Amino acid sequence: MSSPPRLSGSCKLLPGPESDPLAAATELYAELAPRHGDRNVLVLKRHPTGLDRLAEALGTDDAPRSPRVESLPEHASKAIEAYDPTLDRLEYEERIELISLVIDGASRDIPDYLERAADRDGFARDVGQLLLGATRQRLRLDDLEDPHDCLAFLYAMNDRFHQVLEQRGYVERADVVPRAVSLLEDDADGVRGRVTDSFDAVLAVEFEEFRRLDRRYLAALTDDAELVCLGQRHASVERTGVEPGTVESIASETGLEIEPFEPSDEDAQPHRAITRFLATGEAPTADGAGEPASEAETGRAERIRTRTAREQVRTVAREIQALRDRHGWSYDEFAVAVPRIERVPQTRRRLREAGIPTATIGTPSLAEDPVVNELYAFVTLQARRERGARPLEDDDSTNRLRARVPEFDRSLLEACTDSSVAASLERWIERTDLKGRIAREESWVDAREQFASVERVLEIAGFVEETDLVGPDWRGLRRMLRRTIRYDAPYVHAVETRPPTGGVAVCAADDLKYDSREAVFLLDLLDDHYPGDGHLTRLFPRAWLESMPNYPAVTDPSPETVADTFAPVADPSEVTNPFDAYHAQRSRRRLALATRAARSRLYCCSYERGSGGLRRTHEELRYLQLVADTPGLSLADADTGTARIRGEAAATEALLAQPRGELERVLREASTGGQADLGETEELFEEIALLLADDDLDPVLAEAIRSQFEFAAGEVIRNE
Repeated sequence: MSSPPRLSGSCKLLPGPESDPLAAATELYAELAPRHGDRNVLVLKRHPTGLDRLAEALGTDDAPRSPRVESLPEHASKAIEAYDPTLDRLEYEERIELISLVIDGASRDIPDYLERAADRDGFARDVGQLLLGATRQRLRLDDLEDPHDCLAFLYAMNDRFHQVLEQRGYVERADVVPRAVSLLEDDADGVRGRVTDSFDAVLAVEFEEFRRLDRRYLAALTDDAELVCLGQRHASVERTGVEPGTVESIASETGLEIEPFEPSDEDAQPHRAITRFLATGEAPTADGAGEPASEAETGRAERIRTRTAREQVRTVAREIQALRDRHGWSYDEFAVAVPRIERVPQTRRRLREAGIPTATIGTPSLAEDPVVNELYAFVTLQARRERGARPLEDDDSTNRLRARVPEFDRSLLEACTDSSVAASLERWIERTDLKGRIAREESWVDAREQFASVERVLEIAGFVEETDLVGPDWRGLRRMLRRTIRYDAPYVHAVETRPPTGGVAVCAADDLKYDSREAVFLLDLLDDHYPGDGHLTRLFPRAWLESMPNYPAVTDPSPETVADTFAPVADPSEVTNPFDAYHAQRSRRRLALATRAARSRLYCCSYERGSGGLRRTHEELRYLQLVADTPGLSLADADTGTARIRGEAAATEALLAQPRGELERVLREASTGGQADLGETEELFEEIALLLADDDLDPVLAEAIRSQFEFAAGEVIRNE
């Protein structure tokens, strides 16, 4: 391993994730900007998320400025362009096609395990994530000692893949920072001077997440510039996935002068002590009687517990509406966070069904997009015609097009044929009024996503015609489109935006690190998700991971490493399984950072789990149980029963849930020795009976209500 990079400057450290990094960055920038000038201070953030909010915070109304804010990967990309403007960055779809061709043409024998695992759902994505991690850390097969057979094969494919990229003049996005580091350190063609002449000072924000190569990039960038780094103790999640250690140890290793830092204008949040406890294990200071020493040290949050995951989202939707009525907050001031990006599409859809506009835009999965399915069916039939075969009358592709375009026939297919596959697709889009159909039939959010999908498919068609990777014909386009749909990952395309009407941000919990909202709802707080059981990857068994030192992540921590990296682990002797303990603590820290994003109200949401019927248990997250049992920390049950139900869909779902819900309430009371008030049940059922007697009630809804009573009574088959 190469020697650690050396940095010259200072590292300002916030005490923990309960501090506001935006306020701290604003204060440090206010010191640098007058000395060097707004445009001569480069503000470099490790991750792209939160850039807009950081720029807004730096350009305050009190002192209008034009801050120069960039993410480190974005700046590294510009450094590469300064060296060679002709280099092309490989798009996601292009990467899929090229690496598939490299693997298909491999001369090495594929290990038996990988051949068997290739049939598992998610295999391609897991392999893709592993190779992205290896690329970001510049792990090459020749540099490794005795790697596992599976890793040796995958790394060999990755090395071959990058050789092909270099031959074709491409650079992969994951390879941007490593490539830029080499160019700046070697000062190839004087590129370092061209890049660094535009600034005199660098404010490196989110320093706790800077990895080894990121720190090398920073060192190459700041030879002749003033460097100020801003980091938070107990706040690194991504870096600790690949490098253990605290931000203090990282800063000391690089030679930075460490200085404790407390922003002067920081507001105390009501749940600040909960954030601190989750990140460090420190409970509020107690007096002799075991009570918090002051009201300010008490941590308060609210808890929402429901029967199902669907009901969890409905309850959150009602609470959002109640808070809007009570405080006048706009939808932009709310965030709903889920454990993984894959849960975002479903959560967005359920919130919109409940009448809540959402601000997160992004194609969740090409395989689920009806527009992509239509275009893929069109490409499939054209590929069949290209081979001389006649389109079938009842195959899936034909039926899909007839369902989407009732006037579809062979003549329409022939009329949309051109010598260019991209032009043919455009002709289909125009002749079938595809964009008009989207605009008329879909909500504005779905329409925007589907328009984006149309553009993606057209870009793929354009790439097919320009490259020699695949044939510029229908078969080549169909193969590339099929692979893209199969391997598509929502984390690649999901983005956030603020629509004109405003909307609730729905995102993965990790994206809240540099965000701030009046109210934040953390969903799915179960042990299945925090920490969960699929640490790092599902590609290999955990026992294999623990014996893979060359895997691009921390796989073999010692008990001492766990204790040195995470404050809640005070004694290494308490660590029985270092691997599980290490990644469980990373998950606990993720949760702490997500709680920090709430300014006024924090909601911790969970739901029951079970096999059906009344045999359900509420397996709440272990960390929430720790919070509830800690003096000075409070988790109060949110009063969501009085919130108004809005929207026809939400009202219908609530009505259909009442028969079974009332039965379960009565049985729960009886099973615990309590006495259920049947008067409330009778009043409720009388109201439902009056509704059923209304002649204007939709017969389908009336039948659904009666069915719910029969299901609650155990009648599966109607007796009529």
